[in-house]
Amino acid sequence: MQRVALIAGGFVAVGLGLLGVLLPLLPTTPFLLLAAGLFARSSPHLEAWLLDHPRLGGPLGAWRANRAISRSSKRAALMLIGASYGFLLSTSRPAPLIAAAVGIVLAACSIFIVTRANPPGSGDDCQH
Repeated sequence: MQRVALIAGGFVAVGLGLLGVLLPLLPTTPFLLLAAGLFARSSPHLEAWLLDHPRLGGPLGAWRANRAISRSSKRAALMLIGASYGFLLSTSRPAPLIAAAVGIVLAACSIFIVTRANPPGSGDDCQH
C-alpha cells in the first residue's frame, strides 16, 4: 500500500511540475525533484523514466549529482521571480508588510538559486 501511495504521489508531483511549466507562479523543479524522490523509493522504472526524460532528466540529474543549476535555468528563474513580484505589486497593491514579507522570501529564494553550482562541463569555470 505504501508503494502505491508513493507512486501516486510521484505522479501528482509530476503533474504539478508540468503545470508549473505553464503557470509562472507554480514552481516546476521542486515538484519534479519530489517526484524523482518518490519514484526512487517506489519504482526504479518510473525513476529511470523521469531521469532519462529528454527535457526533464538533465536538470534533475545535475541537481542530484552536484546540487547544480544551469546558468540558463538560474537566469529564467530570476527573471520569473522578478516578474512575479512586479506583477504582485502592480496588480493587487498588497499591504506594505505583506509586500515586504513576500519580497524577503523571494530574495532568499533568489540567493539560494544564484549560489548553487553550475553543472560540470557547462562551459563556466566558476562553480560558486
